[in-house]
Amino acid sequence: MSKVLTICDEIRSLASTIDEEQVKEVAGKITKAKRIFLAGQGRSGLMIKGFTMRLMHLGFEAYVVGETVTPSMAEGDLLIIGSGSGETGGLVTMANKAKNIKGQVCLITTNPLSTIGKLSDGVIEIKAQGKGQEAKEITIQPMGSLFEQTLLVLLDGIVLHLMEMTGQDNMSMYKRHANLE
Repeated sequence: MSKVLTICDEIRSLASTIDEEQVKEVAGKITKAKRIFLAGQGRSGLMIKGFTMRLMHLGFEAYVVGETVTPSMAEGDLLIIGSGSGETGGLVTMANKAKNIKGQVCLITTNPLSTIGKLSDGVIEIKAQGKGQEAKEITIQPMGSLFEQTLLVLLDGIVLHLMEMTGQDNMSMYKRHANLE
């Protein structure tokens, strides 16, 4: 089997272990939030940025933390963090700040008992190995690749939940797609 197909099988196998109730809980928090702030570092951060775009396409007021156009967070807002370890220093600081201003925090992680996990109002666990762990029985890939890939697929699955919950389809989302290209 090609390595690409092996990777696809790994993602499928790992995705089958994700708790659908956790996914629905986070999707529900998204629909109830005044605004949504999203954060992640490295490759996880890239997946989070793609999700932020889709939230905008769905009509949510969504921002990537750290971008120049991102406003301040306030009570009633939601911070979603993608972090394999749940221990990344800057993300822990963000989660603490969000809680201090009475925002909600949701985490997507391999480590639900992490510092950010303990601060969170909702957690989705992806049962992949962490960056510094060997997990040859789970993946042929290095570091956090399987987590990051599964994160992207999971976030696209949340988009489908949100489409159903808000009664939207591809065409209603496309109306919010960039048009100055």
